[in-house]
Amino acid sequence: MASTSPNPTSLSTPLLSDSIAPARAANGHANHHDDDSDAAAASVCDDGGCGHPFAFLSEERPPRDRGLSPADPFRNGTPAWGGGLYAWARTLLLLPVAAVRLALFGLSIAIGYAATWVALRGWADAQGGRQREGAGPMPAWRRRLMWITRISARCILFSFGYHWIRKKGRPAPRELAPIVVSNHVSYIEPIFFFYELFPTIVSSESHDALPFVGTIIRAMQVIYVDRFSPSSRKAAVNEIKRKAACNSFPRVLLFPEGTTTNGRFLISFQHGAFIPGYPVQPVVVRYPHVHFDQSWGNISLLKLMFKMFTQFHNFMEVEYLPVVYPPEIKQENALHFAENTIYAMASALNVLPTSYSYGDSMILSRAVEAGKVKRLCIGANCSNYMVEMAWVKDMYGVSTAEAMELLEHFLAMNPDSDGHVKAQDFWAYFGLDCSPLCKKIFHYFDFGIKESVAFRKFLVGCAHLRKQPLFQSACDTAFEQCRDPETSDISRGQLADVLRLSMLLPSDDGMLKLFKTFDVDGDGKISRDDFIACLGRFPFLIAFFAAPINGEVYIEIV
Repeated sequence: MASTSPNPTSLSTPLLSDSIAPARAANGHANHHDDDSDAAAASVCDDGGCGHPFAFLSEERPPRDRGLSPADPFRNGTPAWGGGLYAWARTLLLLPVAAVRLALFGLSIAIGYAATWVALRGWADAQGGRQREGAGPMPAWRRRLMWITRISARCILFSFGYHWIRKKGRPAPRELAPIVVSNHVSYIEPIFFFYELFPTIVSSESHDALPFVGTIIRAMQVIYVDRFSPSSRKAAVNEIKRKAACNSFPRVLLFPEGTTTNGRFLISFQHGAFIPGYPVQPVVVRYPHVHFDQSWGNISLLKLMFKMFTQFHNFMEVEYLPVVYPPEIKQENALHFAENTIYAMASALNVLPTSYSYGDSMILSRAVEAGKVKRLCIGANCSNYMVEMAWVKDMYGVSTAEAMELLEHFLAMNPDSDGHVKAQDFWAYFGLDCSPLCKKIFHYFDFGIKESVAFRKFLVGCAHLRKQPLFQSACDTAFEQCRDPETSDISRGQLADVLRLSMLLPSDDGMLKLFKTFDVDGDGKISRDDFIACLGRFPFLIAFFAAPINGEVYIEIV
């Protein structure tokens, strides 16, 4: 029967939110600051008043930041290498056992790989590595041979300490629910489902090149997807629909979160499992533990495997939930279907769904890679780089790729250990000093007047500006007012004239740096495409063109 749920409207806004609380002023143009913030703002403005730098856009403030979120769905809770006397004693005691488990793991991998190689050999639909598009289901005798690999997968789980696995409920018949979705906590779930269901899975294209793994997932008639390619995502949805419609194919398994979490929260679901409109069976996986967090969060694979090998036993629970059916009203789309499913899974797990997504994981991983976040960070250091991408995308239409591009610029501004960029470093990136106008623009992001801004405030502020109804027309007007009538481009000298209107007097090096920011294609001139692309990336720079937009011109007196 269909799972029921109240109207999950709360899922459309951030849960455990660290950023959203819009409060409009009576005139509809700006949020109220508290008295302290107003006083602080007045004290740092050198021109005697803090006029709104984006007033010409009829712009209202972005949602006020409410502080750091207590939710961190990606952090593994196990200490790096410590854990106390018990942990050290257990590790030393189990080192010989770990060696035996490692041998069993290697043997199981070898046997499973050999059986899979034989099962795929000579199958025309799997020649040349990847499966042929539109291929039919695997022949029955090859599927029977794959039982050797499935048993090897169970031996792998045994080697990791999963001697028994508690199961609740049972898989629904394939004819009733051709699609299965599960939360994703570790690399253990794909191994378990391979043994339990031998499903078709949806996987990143990069997994095809992994040793052993690539061959085995090809035997599962994997559906490859490049999550950053709209055409690839569309093709994957069509393939999911094709295989779900045919009972000769195995079930289709998806992890709609798109990445692993620590299991204490659910992050936003991708909609690939729900767009085809077939009934879905949710499955929830739990890893009860006291001393060892088995989640594959901010911990390396080798370290996690070593810790699993040196446990007496690792606990795992799998619960098959009632089938969730697509909405009967066609106007209720895949979003409602996904929300109904995530509500059912969150209730079963007794956890909160959040507006984080795999995009937040990618942003955090990039910050760690750049050395701006400690791998085992706690508190503000991590939260300042997690922006609740599902909400940002829903509210402002910002894709993960766009957020990652903006992150690269933010990281180049030299953020401190807490993930904040100071005003001086912020403007130095563009070759500018902290002029009065620059301070006003910066305070648009920096509500607390702390002279620093975190990435999540920077991203939301830029997205909010870009969404203003008058923004695009302001960009067009600014270019038309500043361009050379003969060449239809903006030269370096013309850009300098505009900056003088805004009382900005950068040095020669600073002027060159700012010009290069606008000259996106690097051809020594700012074309319309360059200008629009730059302001699309850094929309706050439109404030420099307020004067020409308002019809003011620069006249040099000699």
